[in-house]
Amino acid sequence: MRWGWPFNSRGGDGKHKNGNECHTGGAQPDFLCVGIHKGGTTWLYQQLDSHPDFWMPPLKELHYFDQLGKVQRLASPRCRDERDVRFLESMKSLAAKPYMDLEHYAQLFESKGPLLSGDISPNYSTLSGGVIRRVVRYFPNVKVIFLARDPVERVWSHLSMEVRYQQIEAFDATDVDQVNRKLLRRGLLLRSYPSAIAARWKRYVHPDRFRIYFFDDLQRKPSELRHSILDFLGADPNKRGARATADHNSWATMDKLVLTEKVRSHLARFFKKELKTCATRLGGPARNWPARYGFSLLLFVWDLLDDFDLLSWCDWIS
Repeated sequence: MRWGWPFNSRGGDGKHKNGNECHTGGAQPDFLCVGIHKGGTTWLYQQLDSHPDFWMPPLKELHYFDQLGKVQRLASPRCRDERDVRFLESMKSLAAKPYMDLEHYAQLFESKGPLLSGDISPNYSTLSGGVIRRVVRYFPNVKVIFLARDPVERVWSHLSMEVRYQQIEAFDATDVDQVNRKLLRRGLLLRSYPSAIAARWKRYVHPDRFRIYFFDDLQRKPSELRHSILDFLGADPNKRGARATADHNSWATMDKLVLTEKVRSHLARFFKKELKTCATRLGGPARNWPARYGFSLLLFVWDLLDDFDLLSWCDWIS
């Protein structure tokens, strides 16, 4: 089943009344970061919010395209100055509308002035192709960033977060059956196939405006990752952040569930095909993901029919 969004006649179909794509001038996001959950999106927000070439929204995750801004937030939003106040008031007004209003969503970014700004909402990894198409048609020049992570490591980090924030009941993390029950949930699975998420967005975003980056690089060489992202977004990579160094990651010290070798092996088998798909489709550090779990790419023969079935399945559950 697909989500059906009631777009309004002015902004929902990505066109003016004359039928052309909407160009909103400076009042629009320069980029979207569409995930992945537990892939480094908090680190990215902190880096950009600290950089002098950016004005970032006072909320890290706007959740507009997936929840129309109607989301319960765990922390109070930033409120540094009048720009933040105006943004939060506009967001509240926008969230009160029962339909998606892209024109007024774009106007949220008026506060950025000549600076760069964007929307970092990992839930956008779950959007259907129809919603992605409409958003990209309305903002044809928007750049899109996707932060990919080894699906085994990602899902374990996600489960750890859900337990920590009591979003799910605590469970025996050493029991494969209990882990499976937590794993086999539509919402979690929808976020656990980076190859399908990337493919869905790449169908609609011009290749020059879409980039995949990797959590592996955040762990190993955060300064180089920061430099590459800033360069892609059109900022000066050589300017230092006012509040966050490149290796600052507020989630790095958070406790995680203990991952036993038995459960790790189970998760690796569960995601075996996806690990190999990522290696061949995403490239970069993903090429090394199968080998972490003893899987050889030399024996992997890609079946186009299976590829189609995987992408269709991920679209269907979205």
